[in-house]
Order: sequence, then C-alpha cells, then structure tokens
Amino acid sequence: MDERTVGIGLVLASAVGFGTVGIFGTLAGDVGLSISTILVFRFAIATLALWGLLVLQGRRRLLGGRPLGWAAVLGIGGYGGMSGFYFWGLEYLTAGLVAIVLFTFPAIVVVVTIATNPERINRTLVAALCLSLGGVALIVGADPAGADPRGVLIMLGSAICYAGYMLGSERVLESVEPQVLTAHVLPASGLLFLGIGVVGGTFGVPAATDATAWGMLVALALLSTAIPICLLYAGLSKIGASRASIISTAEPAVAVVLGAAVLEEPVSTTTVLGGALVVVGVILIQRRG
Repeated sequence: MDERTVGIGLVLASAVGFGTVGIFGTLAGDVGLSISTILVFRFAIATLALWGLLVLQGRRRLLGGRPLGWAAVLGIGGYGGMSGFYFWGLEYLTAGLVAIVLFTFPAIVVVVTIATNPERINRTLVAALCLSLGGVALIVGADPAGADPRGVLIMLGSAICYAGYMLGSERVLESVEPQVLTAHVLPASGLLFLGIGVVGGTFGVPAATDATAWGMLVALALLSTAIPICLLYAGLSKIGASRASIISTAEPAVAVVLGAAVLEEPVSTTTVLGGALVVVGVILIQRRG
C-alpha cells in the first residue's frame, strides 16, 4: 500500500479507538467505578504507556519552564475538563450522543475565531457552524427524553474545554513535539481527578482480584487513549493535519454503532440525521478553516 493509504488507515483506526471511550467508560461505571477513579487510572496507565514509547524512541525530553506550565494548564483546564464533562455526560446521554455533541468543538473554535479574527471568517465557515449547532438542536428538539437537555449542556461544556485545549495546543506545538506535549498533558489531567477524588471522597483503588474493573481501566487507558493517540500521530506524519481531521469525524459514527451493538443503545432516525449535520459541519470547517 502507498503511504497515503497507510496514513488514512492509521487515522481511521485512531478514530475507532477514540470512539470506544464512551463504551468502556459506561461499562466501567456499571461495575461501580467512580468518574474520578476511572479517569485517574485512565490517565496514569496511558501516561506510562506513552512515556515508555518515548523512552524506547530515545525521546526522553522533560519539559520545563513556560512549556511545562502550559502543559499543566492544557491538562487541567483543557483535556481534563473535557474528560470530566464527557464522563459526567455519560450519566445522561448514550455513548453515541455524547460523541456527537462533543464534535461541536470545531464550531466553538469558529465562534472564537469570529470574536478574535473576524477577517478569517467566510460564508462556508458560518454555514458549517449553523450545520453543527443545528444538528444538536435537531437531536434535542425532536427527542428531548432520549437526549436529556442536562446531558447536552454538560457535553457542550466538554466541547468548550476541548476547543480551548485545541486552541491552546496550537501555540505550544510551535516549539514542542505533539507526543511530548501529550505525555505531559495526561499526567496533569490525572492529578486533577486524583485531587477531586480525594477531596470528594470518591477515589478508590479497585480490589486486585476485580478483573472486570481492571480490565475496563486498562482497555480505556490503552485501547481508547494511548494507542489511538500514537496511531493518530503516525497517520498525521503521512497525510497531514487537514486530511486527518476530516477522517477523524468517523469517531461519532463509531461511537453510535458500538453503543448500539455493545450497550444496546437506541439509535433513532433523528440521532442519525443530527449526527450527520454535525459531521458535515466539521468537515466543512476543516476544509475551509
């Protein structure tokens, strides 16, 4: 296969991996694990895996000074905030709907762009923004019982955090490699939820004999986090950020399909149409942004 085909395959596999976050998160919650416990171990195990890979590659670069400070901010307020809202949203919405609403984050980036750099806005981006937000409105308005408005609001909070993470990362990545930045962001996110869990009394270590709980945590950390991140970066080097971003829009579709297949979540026509509008909006944004 040529390099472009390999790159597309890598990014698509990455999207499939990220699409399983809601599945493993729901299953982990079903066996009694709290959000703080799930996220602490998710980020701890994923961090070990990423740093292990960096060491094997001879890229043991520890950040310091301002880059380290930015990594902490991005980990706590960006990726950590997104993840916390994401798993909270799973308590109100299906895994598929959670993924769909999260993918409004490019539209939020457009809103920020309109406010800060209006000269970069064009009709296509405005239309894309309307499509993405219209897709969410369609899902909520047509089936408010299935799409709990509280869950939608929570997930919009997740999308806002993720948009902030993407905007902030863009500046840091001018001087820091993506893998190295991620290897610092993830432990910062984990420390956030360790603090929340300890203060709130919700953090706990599963029993060593609880194979189901540990299996869910390891799967979430590796199959849904560390491996997809590595696949994404590998694909980026072959096909570029623009194509990779468009292919990554397969993630919400994967979440909807897996939610139906594994968790027996209902999939309505409205969900499919609303999700399609969101994805089309994202694709337009990536092509014209």
